[in-house]
Amino acid sequence: MGLEAYVVVATILFGLGIACLITRRNVIYVLMGIEMILNSANINFVAFNRFNGDGMDGRMFAIFVIILAAAEAAVALGIVLNVFQLFGTVKPSDVDLLRE
Repeated sequence: MGLEAYVVVATILFGLGIACLITRRNVIYVLMGIEMILNSANINFVAFNRFNGDGMDGRMFAIFVIILAAAEAAVALGIVLNVFQLFGTVKPSDVDLLRE
C-alpha cells in the first residue's frame, strides 16, 4: 500500500469532518467534525513521515495534535455543559443571549 492510499483516506476523513461541521446543528456533532479533521491531519503527518523520511518529525507532530485534540475536547465539553445548563439546549443557533 502506497502513500496515495493514506492520502485518499485522509482526504475522505477531512471531507466528512467538513460536512459534519457545515450540516449539523448540534454542538457535539460539530466537535466530532473537528476531531475528524484533526485525525485526517494526523494520518497525513504519519504517512508522509513514513514514506519521505526516517526522522521522528511526523510522529512528533501527530502526538502534539493528539494532545491538542484532547485539551480541545475537554475545554469544549465543559463549555457545552455550561451552555446546556444556562440555555437548556446544545444547538448553536438557539444560544442568542448576546443578540438582545
